Order: sequence, then structure tokens, then C-alpha cells
Amino acid sequence: MSFTVAIVGRPNVGKSTLFNRLVGKKLALVDDTPGVTRDRRPGDARLMGLTFTIIDTAGLEEADAESLQGRMRAQTEAAIDEADLSLFVVDAKSGLTPVDTDLAEMLRRRGKPVVLVANKSEARGSDSGFYDAYTLGLGEPTPISAEHGQGMLDLRDAIVAAIGEDRAYPEKEDVAVTDVDIPQSSDEGDEDEEPTYDDTKPLRVAIVGRPNAGKSTLINRFLGEDRLLTGPEAGITRDSISVEWDWRGRTIKMFDTAGMRRKARVIEKLEKLSVADALRAIRFAETVVIVFDATIPFEKQDLQIVDLVLREGRAAVLAFNKWDMIEDRQAVLADLREKTDRLLPQARGIRAVPISGQTGWGLDKLMQSIIDTDKVWNKRISTARLNRWLETQQIQHPPPAVSGRRIKLKYMTQVKARPPAFMISCTRSDALPESYTRYLINGLRADFDMPSVPIRIHFRSPENPFEGKKRRT
Repeated sequence: MSFTVAIVGRPNVGKSTLFNRLVGKKLALVDDTPGVTRDRRPGDARLMGLTFTIIDTAGLEEADAESLQGRMRAQTEAAIDEADLSLFVVDAKSGLTPVDTDLAEMLRRRGKPVVLVANKSEARGSDSGFYDAYTLGLGEPTPISAEHGQGMLDLRDAIVAAIGEDRAYPEKEDVAVTDVDIPQSSDEGDEDEEPTYDDTKPLRVAIVGRPNAGKSTLINRFLGEDRLLTGPEAGITRDSISVEWDWRGRTIKMFDTAGMRRKARVIEKLEKLSVADALRAIRFAETVVIVFDATIPFEKQDLQIVDLVLREGRAAVLAFNKWDMIEDRQAVLADLREKTDRLLPQARGIRAVPISGQTGWGLDKLMQSIIDTDKVWNKRISTARLNRWLETQQIQHPPPAVSGRRIKLKYMTQVKARPPAFMISCTRSDALPESYTRYLINGLRADFDMPSVPIRIHFRSPENPFEGKKRRT
């Protein structure tokens, strides 16, 4: 049975740096600015043979419950209650503050195991801060350097002592071992057979959009709890936070991302890091939901985000949020549909769903659209069907003649899915105009029911074995 550890402490003591060290990846944003982390972020930690779930949290500060800092504190307290053990990180370099004393008292009241961690102990002059940590009454502090990886063995021993060896190292189940080679059943069938969609596989979904479009509120409504920090302030979310939940028996891994503003407005280093983290979430996801504010839709940045998602080859779904604030819904819906078709021609047939993250209205329809779009994104078409279709397309609209010579499309096959990509063998592929490629893509969308996802077509001319050879006389 695994256990969960929460990293807590006041702002800027190195909690996210320690989190990144334990998970072995730079998942959490790190900056010298205090208060970078706002939401609680889970991760899979490995420490000298010890495996557990680690939760990075926001820096604890005394603040009014309704303020942003107060809501961040509530998120951190929820992580402490969820965890089996807390790593209380103090800054040995700068020494203790009254906030550290208050946090130590709060952790004692919780009654759960606590490991006191003196970070930045490699710095000159850190000895006084290390010895001051004894006054917190939480036992012997463990000196470490999260930045340089020093003291990790001592930290492992302190965690084992606090949680207990039975909990830290659960016995593994006995597994039968055999030297008999059992052949594996092959899932590969006829290449012309179109595979069925696996609706049991976990689905990765990223939620993106402009700041204050309601992305975190939407995910909280899906989860049925205030898992992510929300509020009227724009740009609350900084890290890309992943959460898991089940929808009709299927595991959904959803990523909340920072709001993406126009590049010219992104000046601060921290916001650049947040946007870069959001871009990584888009590349990792399979389906991306672009959240629009229905009261001010189709801003220039909205269109640029959609174009970015499609260029990355992701399946896209539009969600018009804050629908509860719309009065004349029929007229607004008709206007949104017209603008979607006109302003997003590269995503013809894209699914657009009006929703309200605040009330939960339309969320089932949004999830069904996500599943349907993912099915198209994973779609494979047999080579035989594609070549019959290609022949029909050429009869209906033959490729143009260039310099008096007609281009012949000979053979077509699907080379990959996710997104669907096709290869066409033809003569003079470099001379085929872009307009004919668009004609083929639109035909694929219509004839094989493939709306909303990016479609790639690559043309290849067969090599001429006699090219470059002199003709014998």
C-alpha cells in the first residue's frame, strides 16, 4: 500500500524545487518570485528505493479566507488532510520567521506525522537557521539542498522513520516465474481490416483558452469538488495541473492550463514559463478543449489558440462557457455557429458546445463531443476503400494539367492515425497545386465522416531508375 506526502512551508523556501527533485522531472514551475505555486500538484516520487505520491502545495500565509492567498491556503490545508505525512520545509539560509512558527503549530494540531526539512543547508551561514529549526518542536531537522540534491539519503531515512517501515516498504505479491515461452496472441490482422475504437483506454484531455475564460471552474464542476483554485482574478492558474476522474466507466486525465494571452502582452518571465507549460500540456494531450467566453467570443487570441492546437495535430473541441449569462440564447447560438464556420475554415465541422462551468449545464454533451472527436482522431481507413475513393475523386475532378502534362494519382494508403495522415503516390508531386490538396482533404472529411480533426496528406513520386543515366546510342 503506497502512501502520500505533502510538501508544505511558507513561500519561496524551495518546495517546488524539492518536488521536481523527487519526481525526477521539471514538472512544477520554479522562479525566485514568491508564491509561484498556487494549486496543489501530485506526482510520483522515487527516493533511494522508496516510492510514494508527492503533492506540491502553495506557500502558506496568513490571509483573509476570501482573498487569493486565503484560497491558496485552503488548497494547501486540503493537501495536508489528504496526505499521510507532511514534509515541512524551512529555509536554513534566511532562518525562521513567525509564519514558520504558526505553520508548525497548525501541523501539530493536525496530529499527522511531520518531517522537518531544512532546505538550502549548503549555503554559507545556514548553520544558525538549521539549529533554530529545533525550536519549532517538530523533532530533528533534516538538512538538504533540493537544488543540488544533497541530503536525499537522510531525507529517505527520516520519511521511513516517520511513516514506518511496513508502510514505506510494503511486501510485494509473489509472482509465478516460468521458463516456458508462452506465445503472445497477435492483434495484427489483415491490413485492410479497420480496427475498432478502444473505449476503455484512458483519455488525456487538455483545457486551454484565454485568461479568465473559466477553465479551472469547468474542471472543478467535472470533479464535483473545489480541486483547483478559482476566482474573479485573471491568470490564477500558473502550472499545468492534471486531475483524474471517471466518466461513464472511462478514466479521464484532464489538464488545467494557464491562460494564454497574445505574445506581445506576455512580458514577465513567470508568465512565459506558464505559457510554455500549457504548450507542453497540449502536446501531451490527445483531445484539447478550447474554452471561449461566450460573452466575448472569437477574440483574435481565441482563433490563434485554435490554430495552434490544430497545427500540433490535436483533436479539438470548442466550449462556449458562461452560457448562464446569455439572455437570447437562440440568437447567440446561431451567430456563434455562423462565426465558427466562417472564422475557422481549417477546422471544418469542429464540434462546438455551449456550457456553463458554474452551473454544470451542458457538461455531459461536452464530454460526449470529446469522445466522438477522439474516435475520429484515432480513425483508420482500409487501403482498399481509400483507393476506390481516390479513383472516384479523380473521375469527378481530375488533377490539373501542368505545362501540358496531366498529373496522375496512382495509389493511396493511410500511414498513421492520431491525427489521420495519408500518403498518395503520384507523378510530379511537386507540381500538384495546394487547391487540389484541399479538395482531397474536404472529400475525406465528407465521405469518411472525419470532421474537426487535422488531416495530413503527403505526396510522393516514385523514383525513376533511369534518372541521371545517359542514353546509349
